Amino acid sequence: MCLLFGNRFEHPAGGYRKIFETCEELSEPLPATVTGRIPSFLKGSLLRLGPGLFEVGDEPFYHLFDGQALMHKFDFKNGQVTYYRKFVRTDAYVRAITEKRVVITEFGTFAYPDPCKNIFSRFFSYFKGVEVTDNCLVNVYPVGEDFYAVTETNFITKVNTDTLETLKKVDMCNYININGVTAHPHIERDGTVFNIGNCMGKGATLAYNIVRIPPTQKDKSDPIEKSKVVVQFPSAERFKPSYVHSFGMSENYFVFVETPVKINLLKFLSAWSIRGSNYMDCFESNEGQGTLFHIAKKDPGEYIDHKFKGAPIGMFHHINTYEDQGFIVVDLCAWKGFEFVYNYLWLANLRANWEEVKKAAMMAPQPEVRRYVIPLDVHKEEQGKNLVSLPYTTATAVMHADGMIWLEPEVLFSGPRQAFEFPQINYEKYAGKNYTYAYGLGLNHFIPDRICKLNVKTKETWVWQEPDSYPSEPLFVQTPDGVDEDDGVLLTIVVAPGSQRPGYLLILNAKDLSEIARAEVECSIPVTFHGMYKP
Repeated sequence: MCLLFGNRFEHPAGGYRKIFETCEELSEPLPATVTGRIPSFLKGSLLRLGPGLFEVGDEPFYHLFDGQALMHKFDFKNGQVTYYRKFVRTDAYVRAITEKRVVITEFGTFAYPDPCKNIFSRFFSYFKGVEVTDNCLVNVYPVGEDFYAVTETNFITKVNTDTLETLKKVDMCNYININGVTAHPHIERDGTVFNIGNCMGKGATLAYNIVRIPPTQKDKSDPIEKSKVVVQFPSAERFKPSYVHSFGMSENYFVFVETPVKINLLKFLSAWSIRGSNYMDCFESNEGQGTLFHIAKKDPGEYIDHKFKGAPIGMFHHINTYEDQGFIVVDLCAWKGFEFVYNYLWLANLRANWEEVKKAAMMAPQPEVRRYVIPLDVHKEEQGKNLVSLPYTTATAVMHADGMIWLEPEVLFSGPRQAFEFPQINYEKYAGKNYTYAYGLGLNHFIPDRICKLNVKTKETWVWQEPDSYPSEPLFVQTPDGVDEDDGVLLTIVVAPGSQRPGYLLILNAKDLSEIARAEVECSIPVTFHGMYKP
């Protein structure tokens, strides 16, 4: 198991196609067949989200982020495990099923106007504006005592995590100035939720707001109604906000990485109904911008106006962010260059035969785990020298004559077309703190085929992999009386298309990625992106 980043598995049989196939929801939970022993401290549920419906009637969805949201749940009880799944009853899903066609435009799929409506009613519906999707296929997280399935628009969907029933659609625009929020909030121990999204700033320019949703209210009122903007980050381009997927948060600071991947808002607003475009058509790269790193104080919220800059990267997932001796250490999963990685996640690419999949990935940006270090104490007279004095990192920060501070990262992991992605840590104890271990899903030319562990201090790696097996993001659950940072287990859903029981929940020892148990079910399970363990 403790291979240094494992064998380079090949997938000539193309079994990975199975994770991009439509499946049915279940009418009742299925009992799983358990091998090994389920740790007694696992008593709750593993909740996961991903696409489960990849076409409606004869109309296909085209992009990985278009399929309709399916919520999965593995329940642990007395050493037994059951599996259940249900489609989230979003407007996008209900209307698609009712009309047997794609009704709401998704990330990479345009919804054609209703052929039954005449030109006048189509014209008027165009003036009502864009119908933004509520297809919450990315993640699920708690707000107060409620749980929400989410994507990256302004709509979040309240769900019952016991029955997987859909409760209500919530429009965040009703509460705060935001055009959308990410699927990667930070949640503090008391239940306070922080998130980021782009917004209209002062003087009709774009900006990014950090939003705070308070924890459970004494009077049982909805915490979302008390959402507030904490701090605002400026946008490098007036009408083109960067695509933002997550942000960093240490004990006292927010870190926002503004990448060169832009949303062209004017394209987004005009092109929409006229020429059949989708969200993907509105992305473009600013090849000259590089990557901007913004920091702000958390409490009270205050933007710190230093110009930190680095070479261009694409970035979706922060791993962890912490302060140390006057520096902010920012660990993240980077993709080198300014090209948008989502260009490589069309379903046609991912379902291609293995040689084609590899060929496409050769052209794509290269993945790398990086550590950037941002100095908090910056003085004009220190031009030209490295401001980073932390003894354990080779990351540098050098001030140029114009006051801009250029950041060079330390590489924590790099393998050609082998990504360490969907990162997780012991979040409960080490979020925003100096830490040692990250866990991730290994992508082999974009195909998920292993679980990885990375020691960010020594760069040592561990791997779990099996032939023709396609795992998902590993979630860390701490052993109740655990002392070490990695005392715990990892939970991941694995799809093994050839097997009699093609889907299973795998439980690994977080120390060495050795198998503790698996719980297999007699149905296949499509790809899932993110989720949570609910004790």
